[in-house]
Amino acid sequence: MGAYQHILLAVDFSEHGDMVARRAKDLAGKYQAKLSLIHVLDNIPMPDTGYGTVISLTEDSGYGLLEAEKAKLVQISDGLGVTQANRWLVWGAPKQEIVRLAEQEQVDLIVVGSHGRHGLSLLLGATANSVLHYARCDVMAIRLQDD
Repeated sequence: MGAYQHILLAVDFSEHGDMVARRAKDLAGKYQAKLSLIHVLDNIPMPDTGYGTVISLTEDSGYGLLEAEKAKLVQISDGLGVTQANRWLVWGAPKQEIVRLAEQEQVDLIVVGSHGRHGLSLLLGATANSVLHYARCDVMAIRLQDD
């Protein structure tokens, strides 16, 4: 396999997300790869939308919780130098939407943070574990230290 050309960083806005983002940016720099970001909304109610819905980052929804999530994604993306065309905010199940977008965008490496706590999740975490098993490309899980 050659060098990575397209890296997808899955962000969850956790307190350790900055460390994961720095690692993904570092990898993209080393490989001169395109860096993209995805954040999957699964923890806020979304009015009148189905799973898998891509949410516009440029239109105001008038929905406070959604606008706060958009602002966080834009802030992280801007900090990493990721263009608007390579940012996705999607409503759905994280494991499914991350894998779906990776296939759609021909990503060859997905970077996720992992902070598993018990059972099989102790090794990777639920989302990271699912992405690892279902993605058709390489997956790098950055181990997050719990306080």
